[in-house]
Amino acid sequence: MDVNTYLDKIDNLANLSKENSFIEQEYYNIYDVKRGLRNNNGTGVLVGLTKIGEVCGYVVEDGKKIPVDGKLYYRGIDVKEIVDGFQKDHRFGFEEVCFLLLFGVLPSSQDLQEFKELISEVRKLPYGFVEDMILKAPSKDIMNKLMRSILVSYSYDKNPDDTSVKNVLRQSIELTARVPSMLAYGYQAKSHYYDYNSLYIHAPQPELSIAENILYMIRPDNAYTAKEAELLDLAMVLHAEHGGGNNSAFATHVVTSTGTDTYSAIAAAVGSLKGPKHGGANIKVMQMMDYIKANLKDWQDTNNIRNILEKILRKEAFDGSGLIYGMGHAIYTKSDPRAQLLREKAKELALEKNRIEEYNLYRNIEKISIDIFREQRNRVIAANVDFYSGFVYDMLNIPRELYTPIFAAARIPGWCAHRIEQLVSEPKIIRPAYKNVSAKAQYVPMNKRKNIFTKEK
Repeated sequence: MDVNTYLDKIDNLANLSKENSFIEQEYYNIYDVKRGLRNNNGTGVLVGLTKIGEVCGYVVEDGKKIPVDGKLYYRGIDVKEIVDGFQKDHRFGFEEVCFLLLFGVLPSSQDLQEFKELISEVRKLPYGFVEDMILKAPSKDIMNKLMRSILVSYSYDKNPDDTSVKNVLRQSIELTARVPSMLAYGYQAKSHYYDYNSLYIHAPQPELSIAENILYMIRPDNAYTAKEAELLDLAMVLHAEHGGGNNSAFATHVVTSTGTDTYSAIAAAVGSLKGPKHGGANIKVMQMMDYIKANLKDWQDTNNIRNILEKILRKEAFDGSGLIYGMGHAIYTKSDPRAQLLREKAKELALEKNRIEEYNLYRNIEKISIDIFREQRNRVIAANVDFYSGFVYDMLNIPRELYTPIFAAARIPGWCAHRIEQLVSEPKIIRPAYKNVSAKAQYVPMNKRKNIFTKEK
């Protein structure tokens, strides 16, 4: 069978599969399906309890959502207070947040130092891992490489299936320490084998923070500034956790509830995060910004900015989705605290990198989008963290293919905390209901069936 014939047959099967997978939209109303696990007023369906993270963006009064300023809490502590605390002391905060999420309390100075030393001790990947699992099987997509690297870690673990809290904590700490190396080496392999660049494999340095090591390992010359490391550290702190209802955390709960191993659960979370509707949104923001900049002669022309944004909303521009990527959120309404904190630091770096004009373009797009939604759709929205994170990574000279993997590296402790919470508090397997709406059919004997590959005349 030649390639064209094969593709034609697949095309026929694809149409058949699509036809038999379509469900009439009225059924969702007839059976009161909570699409996307959302209630009719836009709030999330309550499916679990958590002590790890809390996301606040509205209050409900008489069944209606009332927008409020956004708040994010890690273990009950306002994330802004956490950020203010470690930045005031001029230290990195991600390791402190990892400790808080995994153990539920803020570490003392000695606790934090010992935790950092523990991370440093287990940071190195197992013998042969880089050569056999990364360099011999490079991938053009770093998220897929990261999923495979996490899954294959099972084979290097002497006790992979033990779901006791002690063992899962060990695995969680090791993944928190090693995923940055996995993504860095996955990127270097991709850059070498797919983009034909020189191959750089830098060993992580024991005295460096996780954010510093990421910059150290992905750059050929290992060089980075203090402000660059501080900003990446902040971005990782803000991405570390976001409640149990986000798609990847929920995936962690669902997979963990089956009793499976840590590596399977966390790899599933990475697969969830890869999607452009979740962690991959920051790349979509950057692609949208490329389009806007290419079609905007004057970055300060607010009228033309508005025209382009309205065309995007009407599905007449960019990717035809009708979405202004980075604007709006499932929970946050008036503001996303992560975006606010990142925006402040983004301005500082933009001044340092001589990119303040581009920063102002982002600010104008943010303000105009908010106005358009308020005027045309009577909706209160704000920029979410993805709107600024891509710009921040770009100013840090981080390649786009690493944006979402860095998000994943930051979210490892949050996912692991949710896994432990599921194991400790909820032994039931998560198993929601789906209503079957297909018509009953009779079995057809082989000699009476129609051909699908070759259409009958």
